[in-house]
Amino acid sequence: MGIRPLYSVIFPVCTEFYLPDFQLALLVQAFFAVLLVLSALISFAGFQYGVIVDQDMLVNVLETDRGEAGSYLTIYSVLWLLGFGLVPALALLFTPIRPEKSALRFLMKKGLSMLVSVVVIGVIAGLYYQNYSSVGRNNSSLKKMIIPTHFLYSSFGLVKQRYFTEPMVYQEIGQDAQQKPSAVRQATQKPTLVFFVLGETARVQNYQYLGYPRDTNAYTAPFQPIFFKDVASCGTATAVSVPCMFSNMNRQNFDRSRADNQDNVLDILQRAGISLLWKENDGGDKNVAKNIPLKELARDNREGICDGDTCYDIAMLENLDQEIATQQGNRMIFMHFIGSHGPTYFKRYPKEMAVYQPDCPRADIENCSVEQIVNTYDNTIRYSDYVMSQLLAKLDSLQDRYNTALIYISDHGESLGENGLFLHGMPYSLAPEYQTRVPLLIWMSSGFSQSKGIDVECLRSNSELPYAHQNLFHSLLGVMDVSTKAYQANLDLFAKCRTSQS
Repeated sequence: MGIRPLYSVIFPVCTEFYLPDFQLALLVQAFFAVLLVLSALISFAGFQYGVIVDQDMLVNVLETDRGEAGSYLTIYSVLWLLGFGLVPALALLFTPIRPEKSALRFLMKKGLSMLVSVVVIGVIAGLYYQNYSSVGRNNSSLKKMIIPTHFLYSSFGLVKQRYFTEPMVYQEIGQDAQQKPSAVRQATQKPTLVFFVLGETARVQNYQYLGYPRDTNAYTAPFQPIFFKDVASCGTATAVSVPCMFSNMNRQNFDRSRADNQDNVLDILQRAGISLLWKENDGGDKNVAKNIPLKELARDNREGICDGDTCYDIAMLENLDQEIATQQGNRMIFMHFIGSHGPTYFKRYPKEMAVYQPDCPRADIENCSVEQIVNTYDNTIRYSDYVMSQLLAKLDSLQDRYNTALIYISDHGESLGENGLFLHGMPYSLAPEYQTRVPLLIWMSSGFSQSKGIDVECLRSNSELPYAHQNLFHSLLGVMDVSTKAYQANLDLFAKCRTSQS
């Protein structure tokens, strides 16, 4: 689906109301003034980036941190807000309200107005029915582009879900979880150490491993990781994909409220006695690390690492040796990268890593060419690859003390101007594969693969098969040798390549 919402309609309701209560009239006037401002914001996202604001996108917006929100603040967006939102809203607020003296006269005027509108619509529909009917049938997404009706509908749905739905009882999953005896023995001799890297906004189409002509994976290539080429995300926004991928749900039955009120795979791993740590560099764990140790990276100004607002992902290596040492037994460290988060792609890598030029060193990417945007985005992919290579080098150096592995997967992809779409967050049914296909990369030391009984070449061969975020829950339980009734071997991507079950 590539229809850019040129058909977006700011749908201001400029209707006179028969309101004997003057204060109520002012309240309604204020409501529509606010609605004009919100509609201007939504129309900007629609016209400039092709974003449709549905319930999932609203959740994503509400969970956006200050730094991310600030990246969308540009001169162009401010001018748009002023011209299409604040100025019309002020004009509406200063429009004097003249209450009708007669209710009958009011009803007659409005009735006649509505009758004329219905007749005009009927005539147009009758003359061009074939044209309009085919457009409606072939472009069901158009109704989601009407502003503010779809936005209001989504808002009411979200409010109802969050505040007018009976609270769920928290459900524990995998209460029987425990590490297999061989894994417990191994922990006392040579523990397992896994780095799990959660990428941000990385799309598989720009990976050298998939055949992309640029060397975006030049840094990790010497380590010969296993690259999975066909992996579907659970959503097109972080607020959906992250809770979903760590839950036992799939894309079709995922429910955020349910995910927030039950155990996820991290909880089960910890219950089984595996030492966990979550390191956050993307503004929030989306409630998945609520029960495990969590460390938010400090954003204070540090030359070459943080600018006081955001940090490069290389900051993940700070204090890493100490963090590994303080854990006990078999251990995992989860790292949430800021990765390729837009629209300020240029802030995700230092200047010396700006290999592809010309790039787009500004937040208002609508004022850059598609070539510049792609160059900037590719620089972020290449820089993430560099950071991962540093993590791989660290794991490689620790092979004498630990059985080491790294797993990398992105939360969702990104549109870079294809069919007029930018960024991400499209409803899944309408989203292009650029937003729904993500990279999955796995590296294992020889000690790790041997201790787990994993046939590396078998896994490399199976990397051509289709997978999805839903495989993650069971794959982590399987590869960490956790025994529980919650585990399903048919969804474990490692299972078919285990030469021996520990």
